[in-house]
Amino acid sequence: MTTASPGWLDKERIIAGPGFNRWLVPPAALAIHLCIGMAYGFSVFWLPLSKALGIKEAIKCGPDVGFIGQLFTTTCDWQISTLGWMYTLFFVLLGSSAAIWGGWLERAGPRKAGVVAALCWCGGMLISALGVYLHQFWMMILGSGVIGGIGLGLGYISPVSTLIKWFPDRRGMATGMAIMGFGGGAMIGSPLAADLMKYFASPTDVGVMQTFVVMALIYFVFMMAGALGYRVPETGWMPKGWSVPTGQSVNIMITKHHVHVKKVWGIPQFWLIWMVLCMNVSAGIGVIGMASPMLQEVFGGSLIGVAKKFGELDKAQLAAIASVAAGFTALLSLFNIGGRFFWASLSDKLGRKLTYVVFFVLGGAMYFSVPGSAAAGSTVLFVGAFCVILSMYGGGFATVPAYLADIFGTQMVGAIHGRLLTAWATAGVLGPVVVNYMREYQLGLGIPREQVYNQTMYILVGMLVIGLICNLLVRPLNDKWFMNAEELAEEKRLAHDKAVSNEVHRADGGSADTVPTFVVVLAWVAVGLPLCWGVYRTTLSVAKFFA
Repeated sequence: MTTASPGWLDKERIIAGPGFNRWLVPPAALAIHLCIGMAYGFSVFWLPLSKALGIKEAIKCGPDVGFIGQLFTTTCDWQISTLGWMYTLFFVLLGSSAAIWGGWLERAGPRKAGVVAALCWCGGMLISALGVYLHQFWMMILGSGVIGGIGLGLGYISPVSTLIKWFPDRRGMATGMAIMGFGGGAMIGSPLAADLMKYFASPTDVGVMQTFVVMALIYFVFMMAGALGYRVPETGWMPKGWSVPTGQSVNIMITKHHVHVKKVWGIPQFWLIWMVLCMNVSAGIGVIGMASPMLQEVFGGSLIGVAKKFGELDKAQLAAIASVAAGFTALLSLFNIGGRFFWASLSDKLGRKLTYVVFFVLGGAMYFSVPGSAAAGSTVLFVGAFCVILSMYGGGFATVPAYLADIFGTQMVGAIHGRLLTAWATAGVLGPVVVNYMREYQLGLGIPREQVYNQTMYILVGMLVIGLICNLLVRPLNDKWFMNAEELAEEKRLAHDKAVSNEVHRADGGSADTVPTFVVVLAWVAVGLPLCWGVYRTTLSVAKFFA
């Protein structure tokens, strides 16, 4: 009896043999994350889409046209608040799809998951383009919101397990590189989308439909290249010259055993780390949403050298401080991205638990300092605090996959990470709701605009205290939670793990996996150039703040 040979997307086909350069895997992960990270930048489409029919001025819907009516109307423009539901769906679907299909990903492998992610994310954009053309918002919700959201979840977790297995000596750094790409996606995509919309705009079209199509095609090429670049190591593979630490150098927080994903819902440490991520993200995501208006309302005319409060400024002055605040937001995005790589890499030295202690203690101190620096009129201290806060917000995302690998083992870390991302979906609602409602409540009490954020900062400090307590309670797992030898062997069989590659050894004993150095360099250039361009464009915006 013969067995069918594995298909080109199957996990068996991507097991690397001797000679494969592991540094080809991070740019493959970056290629996917830089594309799906555009989810952060989708707000660049809201204003043009709110005038898709009226072009210069929005054709407002009547009072009888509610949210449901806007899903199907072809006679009036969508409200920005309605369009924002796409953004909400992105992160709800990201967390839920990663949780649902994380186990499948571990068995199917990163290549197949990456291809499905590319089809969903880019196909969703094409459906959204059709929705813009037909002026049917339900198609945009289905396309980018639902189908694209599923692609987000699969694309986000597709490289996690693979990178951790390729870099057992640098788990934090490896996942930090990929997740840095997700943060950098909007840095590239937002200015690209703005340039494309400007190019395609006409007296009868805002240019969004054509921009969706072009970006979908560009992203598809990059994401497919990344998916096809994924390779997984042989079982038990270790970097040359490195061995598993023994004796006194062993970190007791890093297990050598493995937990099955189906058990994690019942493990207390999983929920502790879930709360750690949820509190860190809730505090940070709330700040991201209010950073620009907060800077303007707290410092008012002093941002442009005018001794007036926010409510006393005229239209031209308001436009001027809005430009300064845009530079502040761009500066925060740089720290968000840089923090993902910096803190995750540092966690390889400090350990994951201590790194989160730093996040919560230092972050809490930064939040607590904000009302004081605002009252003192110190823009430098105010901005500096938020730059540190945003670096740790990004660092929390990048460090948590390695934290999970340390506690739960590497066999199913991608699936476990997928389930943990439900904390992100929760935080995406909790953080903005707390911040926005507290602001409105404070304004309703008649508190001056420059002081309405003070209580909010103290609430965010409270969130970080909860996160700190949960983090301090994390302990190594009891042996009862780990798979035994038979269960692990069965899971490895289902996951198609092999001791050696089945496609890389030639009949003559040579290796088909030796990779020339220039190929590795080209792979890094392919993802590095767009990232550098995005940093350059963002730096131009940052210059407005310092000007």
